[in-house]
Amino acid sequence: MPLRLDIVTAERNVYSDDVDMVTAPGIEGELGILPRHALLMTALQPGILRIRKGDEVEFFAIGGGFMEVRPDRVIVLADSAERADEIDIERAEAARQRAEKMLKEGVPEGQIEAIEGALRRSRVRLKVARRRRRRTDMSRPGGE
Repeated sequence: MPLRLDIVTAERNVYSDDVDMVTAPGIEGELGILPRHALLMTALQPGILRIRKGDEVEFFAIGGGFMEVRPDRVIVLADSAERADEIDIERAEAARQRAEKMLKEGVPEGQIEAIEGALRRSRVRLKVARRRRRRTDMSRPGGE
């Protein structure tokens, strides 16, 4: 029995296909979802969403959201979602540095949570982009 996965944001349908497994960053820890999983509705935190389909693993950076699980379908309603190959590493690195600098220099108390969130999201985006780069390098002859 295949597991249908749909990842959507307010702007677009990011992914829609049958998969073998979904691993998502739940607010209480990582969740592994296989076909015939029990019904579930949960909030997601910013993190890495992994999709396994056969021997392939694909990574997405998500900025939080919600996930609905049915026995044959998973729907991820993400605040933001990017495939590894969509992430601009230089832009994500600049966002990380900006957020770290702001936290180090001090910010008004009401802005700390937003800046910490931006820092978390930029770190997730960098991790996902670098995983994609490593997998690409390793698939080339002599790449290790």
